[in-house]
Amino acid sequence: MGRKSRRATAAPVLDPGDIPVVGGREPCPCGSGKRYKACHGRDTLARAARLVTRPFEGLPAECDWVALREIVPAATMSARTTPGYGGVEVTVASVLPLAWPALHRADGQVLVGLQTTGGSGDASRDVAHALLRALDAEPGTSVVEGPLPPPGPRLQDVLDLTVAPEVTVHEGFDFWLDAGQELTDEVRHSLEQANAAVVPTRRVAGAEAAYWVRIGNRRHLRWVLPHAENDLLDALARLHAAGGSALVDDGPYVGAFRAHGLLVPVWDLPPDATAEQLEAPAAAFAARLAEALADTFPLTPDQRRARSGLASRQLTLR
Repeated sequence: MGRKSRRATAAPVLDPGDIPVVGGREPCPCGSGKRYKACHGRDTLARAARLVTRPFEGLPAECDWVALREIVPAATMSARTTPGYGGVEVTVASVLPLAWPALHRADGQVLVGLQTTGGSGDASRDVAHALLRALDAEPGTSVVEGPLPPPGPRLQDVLDLTVAPEVTVHEGFDFWLDAGQELTDEVRHSLEQANAAVVPTRRVAGAEAAYWVRIGNRRHLRWVLPHAENDLLDALARLHAAGGSALVDDGPYVGAFRAHGLLVPVWDLPPDATAEQLEAPAAAFAARLAEALADTFPLTPDQRRARSGLASRQLTLR
């Protein structure tokens, strides 16, 4: 008796944008006769699983992109699209009302949000997709969450990389609104909730992506650093073993978290410390860190023990 042929039949090729979202056990819309999860649904799952660990690499001020995405509650950053995408001035925001991905305000200003829900695993592609949708939207409309974006340009393709962003930290979220705008009840409620929950935050002048924060009665410095993790840990271990990892007196290094491929060290600060008072100490620490990063000698036993302790105080956000 002959064996039954198990030759696979190729599924028709469809543009990802033409495939509607269906249940995994439903027939695939391409007409192959297979269930969606065994046909074009596999492509969707595969795209979702492709995590880009350092999505903002190559953008000017990469560390501030990470900061606005993860640790700064209310801030904006300037950007401009390339001539191929219209050469439009846009505003990058930490978060927008109702966590919208983007907003084309009635006054013509385009805002794109970084703190959103969901995503494809590549934050750069997700934000670029939202930005392009906002540029095409009518003034006075928002871009809401939708299905995972199809393969397309990333921020590194859409933005003019010669433009250095300028970061502005805000007391609240009134930057969402244009002058004289009438609020819907939903947006008003979102604004009130956001303003009530905002954590006081200040950017330390002269130190890229270093942010002073006040949480209750405590003060901290969170500083997104661009160095490779192993190199940075070695340098911090050298400083810690030598007693040079503190930022100020009574301001010890307490640990770090990972966010989008970068380390974000955190220091405790004295209760009365202000962001302005940290400018000189931050500059001094940056000089010590640069010297430690340039040290290529193997770690000493004390430095290795310090490194092990520092590594145990890390956690990963994304």
